[in-house]
Amino acid sequence: MKRILITGANSYVGTNVERWLMREPDKYQVDTFDMIDGSWREKDFSGYDVVFHVAGIAHVNAKKNMESLYYKVNTDLTIETAQHAKQCGVKQFIFMSSIIVYGESKSLKPVVITRETEPKPNGFYGNSKLQAEIGIKKLEDQDFKVVILRPPMIYGPGSKGNFSKLIALAKKTPIFPAYHNQRSMLYIDNLCEFVRLVIDNEEQGVFWPQNGEYVDTCEVVRQVAEEAGHKVWITRVLNLFVFLGSFFVSSINKLFGSLIYEKSLSEFFNNDYCLVDFDSSITKVINA
Repeated sequence: MKRILITGANSYVGTNVERWLMREPDKYQVDTFDMIDGSWREKDFSGYDVVFHVAGIAHVNAKKNMESLYYKVNTDLTIETAQHAKQCGVKQFIFMSSIIVYGESKSLKPVVITRETEPKPNGFYGNSKLQAEIGIKKLEDQDFKVVILRPPMIYGPGSKGNFSKLIALAKKTPIFPAYHNQRSMLYIDNLCEFVRLVIDNEEQGVFWPQNGEYVDTCEVVRQVAEEAGHKVWITRVLNLFVFLGSFFVSSINKLFGSLIYEKSLSEFFNNDYCLVDFDSSITKVINA
């Protein structure tokens, strides 16, 4: 039996991974622990094989006056937790980093990330994650395996953030630009299965999980509207406004910019972790 501690109680990813693993209670024992009040420093981690560290501050609505807090939580807390786990004899430490270590979309220019692409964050959220990666990698040795996950946008039933906003918009808007793009994304069940396989195989290193298909924003709107019985006119007439607006409104670049991992970068476990295709995942999100 694998004994797993998830640090970061009530997080979307942590809660779903716990639920996923506990479908097989004879194989996994899962506990969660809140990292907010600092009492975790007194907790003995020696009873666990794996620490899955998901505690952190998301990049949504990051404000400049929160910069120091991002480094305190996303960087310092991560490194301190890994140090504590290693001192307690934990064998594997899994850290939820992000695709944002390569930078956020600042224009409509397509970005394709390959194995040779060096992380280059252009904001303090991405840099706080990258500095955490650097810090915990220094702790790795033959008895302490470090796993760094750099997922793209994670979505699923009950998720918050930009994707849930897009779903809500698709159910209401009468018109939407026919501006096509490509985005790497990761459905929550596919992430959960990936984490399970990482644990079972006692992996270490950097991983870039993603869905089997790239996502096109306007096609998401089209499918969601269709599933919801809502009529939306998707037209190229608005594409000029997307292009011009991208120079002034950062959210347009996040919505319509192309940001993908090269497919070969995510080929792990024979892609057996991609249990849910994108079309099915949209249906699951809408009907949740």
